[in-house]
Amino acid sequence: MIDNSVILEKRGQAFWITINRPEKRNALNAGVIAGIAKGYRDAHDDKDVRVIVLTGAGDKAFCAGADLQNSGAAFSMDYSRPNVDYADLLRLSQNSTKPAIARVGGVCMAGGMGLLCMTDMAVASDHVIFGLPEVKVGVFPMQVMSLLQSIAPPRLVNEWALTGEPFDAKAAQAAGLLNYVVPVAELDAKVDWLIGRIVDKSPTAIRRGKYAMRAIAAMSFDESIAYTESQIALLAMTEDAKEGLKAFGEKRKPSWPGR
Repeated sequence: MIDNSVILEKRGQAFWITINRPEKRNALNAGVIAGIAKGYRDAHDDKDVRVIVLTGAGDKAFCAGADLQNSGAAFSMDYSRPNVDYADLLRLSQNSTKPAIARVGGVCMAGGMGLLCMTDMAVASDHVIFGLPEVKVGVFPMQVMSLLQSIAPPRLVNEWALTGEPFDAKAAQAAGLLNYVVPVAELDAKVDWLIGRIVDKSPTAIRRGKYAMRAIAAMSFDESIAYTESQIALLAMTEDAKEGLKAFGEKRKPSWPGR
């Protein structure tokens, strides 16, 4: 089910995915989840796209989590299906080989925290409030934990999940959830700056690098070092690596073939 609850837009080499339910604080429902997933797939199908930007419409919310309007509906599921759509979206994001930036201009709660964690980098306005309030309605941020626990310190994750109490952007940055916290008037400029730092780099190096980082996350050091020493040898054989080294020697900007 895909509807107009998500806007997909290519802006130069960036592919923007905007949750478009500002009147519902950009809450998650089936249409939103399907729309974001479509955005990720479309971005990967377009060779000109170098970076994905995930955000929410308006200035009130990035994403306030599941839509609880219809009590219980947000957590109802077909028990004959082993996969949950939201979990599949998080899987899709982790298998992505194009970098993603979260542009957080408003409240980020519950399932919205999962969307934040599924990106590679994040920029937020300094007024934004974050939280995992699920325990207040008798549930728990189960799927969010799968990503959050590898980003933020365990003691903080424990406090956030077990108390359900909100925290501010400064605390979110200190915990490693955000790369930058800026005044709201500077949010778009900082996101554009970060996009600019990505699109002039080697697409092949980024693609293979993201793949490798995902692969080694669960490896021991010995497994990881053996894997990465073979990966750097492979990367050195690519057209991008040859162009990058040639451009360096000729003291010019590279013209990346993307191969």
